Amino acid sequence: MSATTRAAVYRGRGRLDVTEVDLPAIGPSDVLVEVAYCGVCGTDLHNVIDGWGIPDSIGGHEWSGRVVAVGDDAPIEVGTLVVGSGRSPCGDCASCRAGRSGLCSERGPVGTEKVYGAFADHLVIDAAETLPVPDGVDARSAAYAEPLAVALHALTLAAPRPDERVLVSGCGPIGAAVVAVLVARGHADLLVVEPADLRRDLASRLGATTCHPDDLETPWHPGFTVDQPANVVLETSGVRAAAEACLGQLAGCGRLVLVGTGLDFPRLDTGRIILNELVVTGAYNYDEHGFEAALDLIASGSLPLDLLLESDAVGLDGLLEAMVRLRAGEVAGKVLVRPRA
Repeated sequence: MSATTRAAVYRGRGRLDVTEVDLPAIGPSDVLVEVAYCGVCGTDLHNVIDGWGIPDSIGGHEWSGRVVAVGDDAPIEVGTLVVGSGRSPCGDCASCRAGRSGLCSERGPVGTEKVYGAFADHLVIDAAETLPVPDGVDARSAAYAEPLAVALHALTLAAPRPDERVLVSGCGPIGAAVVAVLVARGHADLLVVEPADLRRDLASRLGATTCHPDDLETPWHPGFTVDQPANVVLETSGVRAAAEACLGQLAGCGRLVLVGTGLDFPRLDTGRIILNELVVTGAYNYDEHGFEAALDLIASGSLPLDLLLESDAVGLDGLLEAMVRLRAGEVAGKVLVRPRA
């Protein structure tokens, strides 16, 4: 008889079913993990609330947990606290050789396969797709590693110098992580643009100057810039209007890094890009050693995790309601699910 576990299974747009599911057999290189915490990501909102997901899949990829069983060849001990670190890259393709393992050619097309994630009491995963958590880091803090790795990758691509003005569009979980890292690095000239009062307040408490999107100046001509342009803009909201407004906030030779996702795609002013020689790029996934860097940063104590993480975790039965509240802007920090709560 196969082993089972409780999970929040996606059944269709706006529908989660908390039920018992079969666990895959533990292969030679696999581990069985008892999930401690799993963060709710913007992708999870798209999958469940917007209906992007594949029915009968289980979301949740920002997790920490304790290894409770191992395959014969798994190089990890029972009892180890680990985080999920994403799929192992092939190491041989052009992207991997260039240090861009997040773009490994062996990865499947995003959003086309059924996933079995950590919105569950347990999951089975290849040991190569996990990392041990450093001593002194608890499971709740460790669950922040994945979104922090995303933020670190975006900042790697943006490469802001200490003397440059940086604008962060949106202060959801990824935007807040970007802000926290910049502040921890001593970056002083930092503006966050955010429509929601709660998230604008969070950005202020993290140490950034803030404004509402309605307060942004809009240059009337693509060759003109605003009075205080940014050298770097990181767009983390995935909102069409926000991405379109970001170009107008850049100085000549500025960089726009698109991090947030959405299906209402922006129309970018190519005239402005040309006349100001702007650089526009996307940020997907992580640096080559992004999870290690994220765990090290968490262990350093330099991030205000008490601000970045919501104080109360929700159970699987409260997951859908938490997603709705997140989408409505009623929650500022990262929501964590504690499946066995």
